[in-house]
Amino acid sequence: MVTIGIITQARATSTRLPGKVLLTAGDRTFLEHHLDRLAGTGLPVVVATTTNVDDDPIVVLAEKAGVGVFRGSEHDVLSRFAGAARGYGLDGVVRVTSDCPLIDAQVVAAGVERFREEDDENLYVSNCLERTYPRGMDYEVFSTARLLDAETHATLAADREHVTPYLHQNRPGNVQLLNLPWHGGGAQYRLTLDTEDDRLLLTTLIEKYRADRLNCADLVALLAEHPELPALNEHIEQKKLGE
Repeated sequence: MVTIGIITQARATSTRLPGKVLLTAGDRTFLEHHLDRLAGTGLPVVVATTTNVDDDPIVVLAEKAGVGVFRGSEHDVLSRFAGAARGYGLDGVVRVTSDCPLIDAQVVAAGVERFREEDDENLYVSNCLERTYPRGMDYEVFSTARLLDAETHATLAADREHVTPYLHQNRPGNVQLLNLPWHGGGAQYRLTLDTEDDRLLLTTLIEKYRADRLNCADLVALLAEHPELPALNEHIEQKKLGE
């Protein structure tokens, strides 16, 4: 059985909302909410953060949660992921980002199951090649071999910063792309933490509606029932690659 682990990237020096994953909702940091959700997959989890002193609190929280930590380059996130995969002996990697405090463990687990079923080193499985899920549910699954190949050959700054463009844009020419869509609606919603308005929505969901206990379908239903909630951050534009 190949060893597949989740690597989540986290740092305190985010530009739009500094220290965002260390902010709190319901007496827990957003990072703790994120790690709690990932624990539901049953997979090993590694927090890939930087060597900056600003990220020491992230290391403390990760260790408290009982998950692995790898520290590497702030801007060359691709090398950080590769180092984490090597350091923890992973054969396959699930990439997520720590600004997704309500990510659904079962959504991620379904992607991993499909990756295992296909048993193809060149396979890249994701649920966001086409946007069908709310933002904040995104994952990518790929082999460590493909990750290390990207580390060796990817040269564009955006490739190094965003980890996977070299794979999902199929620069090597032999990557097999597989998107797993969602048919439950809600692609227009933002359940990700990037701005103050995102924080307001997520905090309201967690503190008033116990969203930390809800799965993706329940969250979509809740947002549809209370349109005043998604209105809090519906004007936010997602940052593009390279921004």
